[in-house]
Amino acid sequence: MIDGFELREDGVVLDVAPACQRLVAFLALWDRPVTRSFVSGSLWSDSDTEHAGACLRSVLWRLPSRDLVRSSPTRLALSDGVAVDYRETVTRAQHLLSDPASDDAPAWVLPHIAILAGEILPDWYDEWVLLARERFRQLRLHALEALCMRLAVAGRFGEALLAGLAAVDIEPLRESAHRRVIEVHVLEGNVGEALRQYRTYERLLRDELSLDPSADLRAMVARLLRRASGA
Repeated sequence: MIDGFELREDGVVLDVAPACQRLVAFLALWDRPVTRSFVSGSLWSDSDTEHAGACLRSVLWRLPSRDLVRSSPTRLALSDGVAVDYRETVTRAQHLLSDPASDDAPAWVLPHIAILAGEILPDWYDEWVLLARERFRQLRLHALEALCMRLAVAGRFGEALLAGLAAVDIEPLRESAHRRVIEVHVLEGNVGEALRQYRTYERLLRDELSLDPSADLRAMVARLLRRASGA
């Protein structure tokens, strides 16, 4: 799901028809069974109820594996044995945000920085994908910022910067992401790098929105400038 659709079985990539991809992806976004009418109405929103239901039955019949979807007369869900990178990443990110003091957070989240930086189905433009993409965007931004500071406090500055800059790359105008990067540079003792990051954000914000950084961030940078000048 992240950075594109791919379905594997025992390590082998399966050839999945586009309509089947859409059904599997839709179900992957839900961690509970959903009604058939909801699925068909979402995937074939331009069709009437009867035609949408027929399309859903046809796609279910054409799935590459009978073990892929669990179905009942009224509900559908991915089978329990299907692993979804999106679901796993959401669980990890939620754990990090709900328990920021967990000692194992840096260990298990760090390998997933690249995944947190990835996008859900980037070439898809269905409305239900766009809604899920925005929810995931907000979650991964907060998770990357939290991870950035956890790693910085632990003295793992290089890895902290990877997380912070990943958040900046996702949303270049997000002040909190730039602030995390600036704070990492300060903790590492690199005042010049911190000021350079601030100037980059300040210039971008003015060019794009004709705005200045917040008063809090400007005050923080003023303190850095006084420290750099020895005042």
